[in-house]
Amino acid sequence: MPISATYQPNAPQAKTGKGSAISNREDLSNELAILAPEETPILSLCSKGKAASTFTEWTVDSLASPVTTGISEGSDVTSFSDKFADRARLGNYIQLMRRDYLVSNLQQAVTSVGPANVAQAEAKSMREIKRDIEATIASDNEMTVENGAGTPYGMRGLGKWIQATAQATNAVPADYRTPSGSILATTVTESTFNTMLGSIFSKNGEMNSLTLVANTALRQIISGFTRAPSVSTNNVYHVNQDATSKAITLSVNLYDSDFGIVKIVNGNPSCMPTASTNVGYVLNPKYLGFNTLIPMGGTRLENQGGGERGYVDVAGTLCVKHPQAHGKIAY
Repeated sequence: MPISATYQPNAPQAKTGKGSAISNREDLSNELAILAPEETPILSLCSKGKAASTFTEWTVDSLASPVTTGISEGSDVTSFSDKFADRARLGNYIQLMRRDYLVSNLQQAVTSVGPANVAQAEAKSMREIKRDIEATIASDNEMTVENGAGTPYGMRGLGKWIQATAQATNAVPADYRTPSGSILATTVTESTFNTMLGSIFSKNGEMNSLTLVANTALRQIISGFTRAPSVSTNNVYHVNQDATSKAITLSVNLYDSDFGIVKIVNGNPSCMPTASTNVGYVLNPKYLGFNTLIPMGGTRLENQGGGERGYVDVAGTLCVKHPQAHGKIAY
């Protein structure tokens, strides 16, 4: 057996015996690893603006259908059209988000890894709020208004904005709702995916870059679009790849469709909706925004003897400026 008993645990509560192992120093790295996903891709896609009220609004309008008939020579103008008859107003309530923290006086005084002090507690709260915002944007939450009896202001999530059916509180008039062709609620294939992109193009007519923020399961399906099993009777699309790097690429990061390029990114697994197995949002960043009423910041509260304490908060809302410019996959 070992002479010095170095196998003995060196936790403080175990150092009650005798022997040379008592003198061994613990090996604790100064590096701190956060064991949770932090990325917020949807929030990053949103343009940033300012809100001036608890209800942020914006207007939308449309163009009349093209006319292919001519006008007879000498004919007078006898009727007139209201060019603003189709204008509508959309809006979303702000949502207040808060993360509190407390660090005892003793913890603040000792030397710790990380470190574990009030500054780090405040910084961690800010990182947590960013994930709160991301999860709320990606959610199926409906907007709510403060009623003074337990219901706070709440922002409307993408799951409700990208919806073809009648909507609560008439949030989006029928003419401006996302068409059903832009929403996939059944098994997604390369064909149905392209059809969805065509539906989005038919509403905004722009060959701009879209971004698909997908959960893990959907991302794997998209990456498998151009592959087929060896027993498949379908035609297979072959791609020659330079093998000098001795690497085979099996992921799809850019999908070049007939209606524009779609960038494929991973959604934060802690923030994407979990009601469906395969979930993703096809987003046009041009028509997304996040308006802030109260910028994110920290507030220190009085130390009443127990230690330093405070909170971090932010108030803002999601602005979906063109509900028809986006798509949704959920099944």
